[in-house]
Amino acid sequence: MQVSSLNEVKIYSLSCGKSLPEWLSDRKKRALQKKDVDVRRRIELIQDFEMPTVCTTIKVSKDGQYILATGTYKPRVRCYDTYQLSLKFERCLDSEVVTFETLSDDYSKIVFLHNDRYIEFHSQSGFYYKTRIPKFGRDFSYHYPSCDLYFVGASSEVYRLNLEQGRYLNPLQTDAAENNVCDINSAHGLFATGTIEGRVECWDPRTRGRVGLLDCALSSVTADSEINSLPTISALKFNGALTMAVGTSTGQGKIFTSLEPEHDINDVCLYPNSGMLLTANETPKMGIYYIPVLGPAPRWCSFLDNLTEELEENPESTVYDDYKFVTKKDLENLGLAHLIGSPFLRAYMHGFFMDIRLYHKVKLMVNPFAYEEYRKDKIRQKIEETRAQRVQLKKLPKVNKELALKLIEEEEEKQKSTWKKKVKSLPNILTDDRFKVMFENPDFQVDEESEEFRLLNPLVSKISEKRKKKLRLLEQQELHEKEEEEEPEGKPSDAESSESSDDEKDWVEEVRKQRRLLHQEEKVKRQEQLREDRQTVLKPQFYEIKAGEEFRSFKDSATKQKLMNKTLEDRLKLEAKNGTLSISDTTVGSKQLTFTLKRSEQQKKQQEAEKLHRQERKTLRRSAGHLKSRHRRGRPFH
Repeated sequence: MQVSSLNEVKIYSLSCGKSLPEWLSDRKKRALQKKDVDVRRRIELIQDFEMPTVCTTIKVSKDGQYILATGTYKPRVRCYDTYQLSLKFERCLDSEVVTFETLSDDYSKIVFLHNDRYIEFHSQSGFYYKTRIPKFGRDFSYHYPSCDLYFVGASSEVYRLNLEQGRYLNPLQTDAAENNVCDINSAHGLFATGTIEGRVECWDPRTRGRVGLLDCALSSVTADSEINSLPTISALKFNGALTMAVGTSTGQGKIFTSLEPEHDINDVCLYPNSGMLLTANETPKMGIYYIPVLGPAPRWCSFLDNLTEELEENPESTVYDDYKFVTKKDLENLGLAHLIGSPFLRAYMHGFFMDIRLYHKVKLMVNPFAYEEYRKDKIRQKIEETRAQRVQLKKLPKVNKELALKLIEEEEEKQKSTWKKKVKSLPNILTDDRFKVMFENPDFQVDEESEEFRLLNPLVSKISEKRKKKLRLLEQQELHEKEEEEEPEGKPSDAESSESSDDEKDWVEEVRKQRRLLHQEEKVKRQEQLREDRQTVLKPQFYEIKAGEEFRSFKDSATKQKLMNKTLEDRLKLEAKNGTLSISDTTVGSKQLTFTLKRSEQQKKQQEAEKLHRQERKTLRRSAGHLKSRHRRGRPFH
């Protein structure tokens, strides 16, 4: 039995004892049980509590008497009786089981969801009926008042199968692309499904309408969380009428305790009203864990409460304690390559198992100076620790190296100052993730030749020269300590004021100098531009008019060019002002845009001619009708 503790929560692994190799015969196993105390102390709660290869799902019946598990290979289901602590029956299936559910209190009514979209019903005697759903299923729940089975899977629809009528009903249409898990509250019958987008949708089976939506992915991601993908809902369970537990694929949530078995876990089941956990693992052996904090031991193994009080608190997780796993290279280093194929070595995976006592004896013979190597390793570790305490070489970023060096120097000065203890330290820009792009993206490089930089930093040239020298030394991996110049003692206050006034004069002179340089540079640029304009010779340019268009002037093309240079927002405002665009709100809260195409002058003339022609024909029809009416009345024409 293995005992572990995390967050002061003790976990007793009842299925993890001293493991024995599979190649040992029954005779040798019995001999080990007589000799080895650890083998005799192994706890086997349920006999043959394992699968041939892998266990996929595990559940407990509602009355707590039976434990049902599915596994492979071949696909099968096994039922264990806790009153007899042994296997009750085993049934083979056609395909692997995704999940299953017991509709009755015992094992007499079971529904299996297979990975080939089949739903299989079993009675107490065995197989009863099989049907199929349109999409691959991942989970299902049973609604007892209406006898409906709700299936969710690789579809946005929730399929409903009524067991009383024996037919499928209209599915529920969700807003998700796919659904992972679902559950039905036993108190008020609310149906909830977890989606791959990280949302939980709640439906009322009576009205078949959605009554609530909970975005768990958005609320679970915080500034401190480190995730690589969008959290999806991987577990969902109701507890009472008002409590619901939701699990995400990224593992967000406050950790109560954790289990770390040697193999991956496929399914977890909590025995009702107890502190026992049952796990289905990627190994033949199914896991049994007892956590006293969650509750007492089940009635059929109540002796665990007395047994756990006498167990040791120091956990040890070892595999094959009496054997040592070695590779072929290890055997060659020990000079035991000639033992391959002998009874002293047992082939396993990419190496061999050998007796631990033989391994230690050979290692002492091959390497008698093991203590000297251990001593040298300790000395090397001490030397590396002292090296770590030395001044480390500064590693500057690729972009804005001078700015980074300036920030490093300011940080060092703050650390050396005496007022550091009194003032709260501010965050450093170099270590702040918000300003990380400024030292990585070349677009944020400070342009020291710009006008703004030279006017705002008139004295930066003197300081930057020193910083550039230091930067070159850092790039050559040579660190020089800068000697601090201290102020001579006995200096009068007048000298200080005179020095400050001299600094102000220097600053003013430097600003004027920079302004003069900027004016000169602008003057030179204007002269060069004027010289280039004089040298250029204007050539005639020819333009081609499209078919069906008339040339009016270059003003329209210039207007179109100005319009194309404007932003989309400005163009939309202009079109709305001219009446070619109308914006309106829809009933669902979105925007609706309506565009009216502009017509050319030729099209306008053609439309006016067509309109005039229609009016003339209308007048002729009226006059012809008037003549016919006069002719019927017998009146003469004039």
